[in-house]
Amino acid sequence: MARKTGSSYEAIDSPIDRLDPIVKFTGVFCLGLSAAIFPSFILGYLLLLFLFVVAYLAKVFKKFAKFIIGFAVPIMVMLFFIQGFFSPKNKTIIADFGFAQLGLEGIIHMLKIVSVLLVFLGSFYLTTKTTDTGRMVAAFKRIGLKGSTGYLVLATLNVIPQMQRRIAIIQEAQNARGLETTGSLLTRFKAFIPLIGPVIMSSLVDVQERGMTIEARGFSVKNVEQTSFIEAVEPPP
Repeated sequence: MARKTGSSYEAIDSPIDRLDPIVKFTGVFCLGLSAAIFPSFILGYLLLLFLFVVAYLAKVFKKFAKFIIGFAVPIMVMLFFIQGFFSPKNKTIIADFGFAQLGLEGIIHMLKIVSVLLVFLGSFYLTTKTTDTGRMVAAFKRIGLKGSTGYLVLATLNVIPQMQRRIAIIQEAQNARGLETTGSLLTRFKAFIPLIGPVIMSSLVDVQERGMTIEARGFSVKNVEQTSFIEAVEPPP
């Protein structure tokens, strides 16, 4: 059973979880750049199938599939209309609807854009889902990155999970006051609008408190040996 943590990471024992964080981040850029550089969109979708296999090995297949489908469907529909009907690359018309013409080149360009986005986002999702942030920062320090850089990466990765938890807390408070936050899409949208202000303001306050905490702990003091609660373990040769 997965152990919930303060970030998006879920502690599930798997071969992917045990991989070195640097290897995972290298894989994110290699897979994403390969999909972007290769002229055809076919490689991108083959790499996406490979990521589904990785998700299965990492034991997060259902969550990964839900994430990919939830992102891919809306972005494909949007880009289909934009690129398919209005791309300047359109030369081969495959359908004429009177008000607009559907071009083959625009659809191919749409498939290329979506494949690159899905490979980048999918590989990054699996990396953050299977990598403890403490191990990640320790691995960055092991290869020579500064502690401030590691903290910047850690804080960035924690922003979304923290905002999700804060939204859930505010929604529970609204439910306790008798406000309706579930039901139709319109009801959910109306309930979401009042959340934006408190979530943004509390996030800004949280950033300020983190900065003060870091300064109080001597994070910026120079010419001292810094210690870490998490050891950066070298991967076996």
